[in-house]
Amino acid sequence: MKKIEAIIRTTKFDDVKEALGKIDIEWYSYYDVRGVGKSHESRIFRGVVYDTSSIERRLLSIIVRDINVDKTVQAIQQSAYTGETGDGRIFIYQVEDAIRIRTGQRGDESLYDKEK
Repeated sequence: MKKIEAIIRTTKFDDVKEALGKIDIEWYSYYDVRGVGKSHESRIFRGVVYDTSSIERRLLSIIVRDINVDKTVQAIQQSAYTGETGDGRIFIYQVEDAIRIRTGQRGDESLYDKEK
C-alpha cells in the first residue's frame, strides 16, 4: 500500500476529483493548505494590490493499493497540469498497514472491496 499526497492548485481540484473518479479512486481526504513557494499571488482589496507570500493550495491524501499507484499519479498529474510555475507536487510514501475499524480487516482489504 502507498500513501499519495498531492499539493495542487485550488482551482484544479474539481478536475483532479473528476479524474480520480474515472479511475475508481473515490475515497480520500483533502485539506485547504497554505504554503510558500516560488510563485506569489497578488490580491486586490478595495483597489489596493497586496503581494501575498503564502499561496493557497489543496492537499490530497490518498491511500491506494500498489497496483493503483501509477494510474493515480498519472490522473493527478494530467488533470492538475497547467504548465505554469506552481502546479504543485506529488509525494509517495510506503504504508505499513491499514485497519478498517468496523470489520477489523487489515491490509489491502481494509481499503476497498476485494475486486478493486
